[in-house]
Amino acid sequence: MKQLITLLTFLVLGQLSYSQIVINELDCDTPGIDDKEFIELKSDVPNASLDGYVIVLFNGSSSGADSSYFTIDLDGYMTDNNGLLLIGSDAVVPFPQLLIAANVIQNGADAVAIYLGDDTDFPEGTQAAQTNLIDALVYGTNDADDTELMALLGVTEQINEGPGNNSNSIQRNNDGSYTVGSPTPRLLNDGSGEIFNAVSISTLQTQYNEGDVFDITFTAQQNVTEDLVFSISLNNYGFNTDDFTGSTTLTIPAGQDSVITTITIIDDELDEGDEEPIIKFTDLQWPFVPYNNFLKLRVIDNDFTVAPFGTPLNSTYEFVSSTEPAGYYNSLDGLADVGLRQALQDIIADPNVVRAQTYADMVDVLKEADQNPENSNQVWLVYLEQGRAKLDFQTTSVNTGTWNREHTFPRSRAGYYSIEEDEIADGVDVFWETKADSLRHGNSDAHALRAVDGPENSSRGNQFYGQYNGPTGTLGGFKGDVARGVFYLAVRYNGLEIVNGYPDGNVGEFGDLQTLLEWHRNDPPDDYEMNRNNVVYNWQFNRNPFIDQPDLIEYIWGNMVGESWEQNLSIEEQEELKVSLFPNPTNGRLFVNGINAETKIDIFSVEGRQLMSQKLQDNSYIDLNFTSGLYLVKLTSEGKSVVKKILIK
Repeated sequence: MKQLITLLTFLVLGQLSYSQIVINELDCDTPGIDDKEFIELKSDVPNASLDGYVIVLFNGSSSGADSSYFTIDLDGYMTDNNGLLLIGSDAVVPFPQLLIAANVIQNGADAVAIYLGDDTDFPEGTQAAQTNLIDALVYGTNDADDTELMALLGVTEQINEGPGNNSNSIQRNNDGSYTVGSPTPRLLNDGSGEIFNAVSISTLQTQYNEGDVFDITFTAQQNVTEDLVFSISLNNYGFNTDDFTGSTTLTIPAGQDSVITTITIIDDELDEGDEEPIIKFTDLQWPFVPYNNFLKLRVIDNDFTVAPFGTPLNSTYEFVSSTEPAGYYNSLDGLADVGLRQALQDIIADPNVVRAQTYADMVDVLKEADQNPENSNQVWLVYLEQGRAKLDFQTTSVNTGTWNREHTFPRSRAGYYSIEEDEIADGVDVFWETKADSLRHGNSDAHALRAVDGPENSSRGNQFYGQYNGPTGTLGGFKGDVARGVFYLAVRYNGLEIVNGYPDGNVGEFGDLQTLLEWHRNDPPDDYEMNRNNVVYNWQFNRNPFIDQPDLIEYIWGNMVGESWEQNLSIEEQEELKVSLFPNPTNGRLFVNGINAETKIDIFSVEGRQLMSQKLQDNSYIDLNFTSGLYLVKLTSEGKSVVKKILIK
C-alpha cells in the first residue's frame, strides 16, 4: 500500500513539474511572402521552462492526410516575464525568442498542437492524435472545416483567421475561446502584463566594402530610466573581430533612447570571399527586448582574383587545357554511329569509375565550376550573362536577386527528380554508384546544371531550346555551352534523346535538334567551358566529351553520321609545338606568337577542306578573309605540328 501511495505521489508531482502551456496566438498567413507568420505560447507562470514539450504542425489537406509536417522541440527554452514565448522568422517584430524559417506555417485547414514529448516522437507523416496532447488549435483561412483533423485532436471548433493574405491573427481569450484581430506578438492578448522596451538596430546601408566606415544605431522605444549597458556581436562564420574595429559594448544613457557605434571594416590583403556579418544583441535583459535582431550586412572583399581566361562573352581559347587522362577517348577510334555512341557511354557512365553527387552538393560544385572569371567571389549566370555574388544563392521562396540551379534538360522533360537524401550536401568524398540506367542521377549531374538568375530560371521553365532563346538583349554566349550539356545527357543516361522539333508530352525527348546543332557549331567550347569540364571531372570522375572533342557531335547527330571517328590529335601531340594565336575570336587578322623557325600555316574548314596555306619566318600575323564561323589552323615547324580552333566573328 505504501508503495502504491508513493508511486501515485511521484506521478502527481511529475505532472505538477510541468507548467500549463497553451497556444496563445497564431498568425498563419500574412500579406506578401508570408515571412511574418508566428506562433505564440503562454505558460500559466512567468519564466517557465518548456523542457519536455514539443510543437507539432499538422497538414490537413487531402495529400497531407492530417499528419505532421514540421516539429519544434522546446527543450532549453523559457517563457518571458509575461509567460510568453514567440516563435517565428527573423522578419517578425519584436524579434522571436525561438527562430524558424520564414513561410513554414501552412495556411489551413491545418493544426498546431503542443505535446509532452520530443521532436523525434513525431517523424514527418505522423498522424494527429491525442496521446500526450496538451493543447491544439485547428485553423483555416476561409477553408471548410477539417472535421477529421478536429476529431483526431479532440477539438470542437476550427478557427478562421480570414481570407488569404489577411492581416489578422488568431488570439486566445482568457476563457479559452478565440478572437481574430490585429496581431499582438509578445504581448498578452488582454492588454495586461509587464510592458517591455524594444531596442532596434539600424544602418544606413546593408552592403559595404573593405575599408568602409559606418555607424550602427540602436534605438529604444522609450527613453531609458537608467543607463542601459548591453553588448553586440558581428561574428558570422569567417567574419569576426579580426575583420573590424569598433566598440561592441554600448550604453544608452539614462533619459535618452539611442546610442551609435562606429565600425571600421579592415581592408586586408586576403581573398576571404564576400562575407556577411550579422549584428545581434548578446545580453539584453528584460524589460529590454530586441525589436529586430540578426541584422545581416554584406562586406564585399576587394581582393577577389581574376582568372587568366575570359567569360563566355569574352571567350579565350588558349589558357585552359583538358585534364582528361591519357587515352581517355582512345576506345572510340575507328567506330561509327551506334557503336561510337555506345563506346562513348561506356566511358562517361562507367559504373566502376563515375560518381553521382547529391542535388545539394551541386551548389558547391556550381560555385566552383561556374565561377565568374572576372571575380572569384561570384558565379557566372547562364542566360543573363553576368556575375552574381556566390552568397546570393536562393534559400527562400523569393528568387529576385538570387541564383539557383538550372537544368538545361528540364526535370519534367527528362523524368528525373530529387529524393530526401538530395537535401544533404555531403561533399566530394561521399557519392552514389551510378550507371547508364541511373536516370534519376541526371537530376544532380553537374555537366548539365548551370548557375542561373532566379527569375530567369522561372521564365525559361521547361521550354525547349529554340522556343527559349535567352533574355532579349543578351549576346547568346551560353548557347553552345547548354547545347553540349544536353547532348552529354542524351549519351550519359539511357532513356533520353534529342529529336527534331518540339515533342509534346514525350518524357525523355528534348528538342530542337537542329537548333542545338546550330548553337553548338556557332559557339565552340572555350576556356571557360574547358575549366568547367575539369572542375566537374574532379567531382564526378567523368567528362563532357563534347567539350574535349566537340566534333563528336557531328558523328552522332550531325553531318558526319556513319563516318568512322578518329581523334585529330592526342594531348601529347598538342603539347609538342608551343605556338599561340590571338585574338581568338578574331575579326580577320590573326597574330601568331611562339615561332622559332619557319612555320607552315594551313587553314581548314571544320569539314576538313583546306582553304589556304602560308609560311611565316617569325612572329607575325595573317589576314583571314573568310566568312564568320569556326576554322581549324594547323601549324607545322621542325617536324612538329599542332591544330588549333579559331573563331572568325
